[in-house]
Amino acid sequence: MALKHLGILAPFWGVTCLSKIFGQSIKAGSSQVKLYSTAAGGENTGTVAGPTVVTERRGCVVAVGINRPEVRNAVNQETARRLLEELEAFDSDPDFNVAVLHGIGGNFCAGYDLKELANHTALLKLEQDVTKGPGPMGPSRLELSKPLIAAVSGFAVAGGLELALLADLRVVEESAVMGVFCRRFGVPLIDGGTVRLPRLIGLSRALDLILTGRPIGAQEALAYGLANRVVPDGQAFQAALQLAEEISSFPQQCLRADRSSAMYSCYNAPSFTQAMQYEIDHGVPVIQAEAVAGATRFSAGDGRGGTFS
Repeated sequence: MALKHLGILAPFWGVTCLSKIFGQSIKAGSSQVKLYSTAAGGENTGTVAGPTVVTERRGCVVAVGINRPEVRNAVNQETARRLLEELEAFDSDPDFNVAVLHGIGGNFCAGYDLKELANHTALLKLEQDVTKGPGPMGPSRLELSKPLIAAVSGFAVAGGLELALLADLRVVEESAVMGVFCRRFGVPLIDGGTVRLPRLIGLSRALDLILTGRPIGAQEALAYGLANRVVPDGQAFQAALQLAEEISSFPQQCLRADRSSAMYSCYNAPSFTQAMQYEIDHGVPVIQAEAVAGATRFSAGDGRGGTFS
């Protein structure tokens, strides 16, 4: 899908603005935000040249990495286009079951790239019909049919937070920082932040983050339900891959039917009755396709005692 309308006032905290949060200086590699290479597990040692988005296939799992560490993985138009392409390719490829979205070099994503915005103001346009074009950050308007896991390290703020919200699950490192950092600059959340965040953590807590723009750490995010797992620094990517492989090992038609029903109930169902109808309509075909075989394996002794092997 072409991103001819992508250059817009995206929800972001620009790269140059990350040096301060409400008057508190934060330096790259400090004790608050440590820069680890998600590929190698060590500290970032400098700019990584190459494509802005890199992918790696691991069996039925695909890892999609934002590769602009020199700007804390802030997204420009090219990066947004590539993210959209890769996640659309994942969703349509029958060989892939789960995707992991991560940032290379120690940060998940610092939002939209303010430097590009400042240099291309004459080209800024926005497709306001969300059914006709991509989101400013690229894939934010997608409704994926398969699970996506975000491996969050360093900063996941403004548009970067919205990318994390696109995921089904978020594996968050202990020193990671999330937040609506664009609040102070009058930049609205237009990549699904005001839609997904209240659904995930409730309206009261979502408004606390949206209205104040304050940073939220990993443990508070876990208590809120914004983080699903908290892991030591440098381990989010590997932990997310392990989780993805576990999810990928289950019968996929059943898993996707249940996931689809949960998503429909949360976002699209006009009533409880229609949500229940959707669940049964999409669940019944799975019984013959996968459940009978699963019941046969259970009868033969598999899975007794709650084992998942």
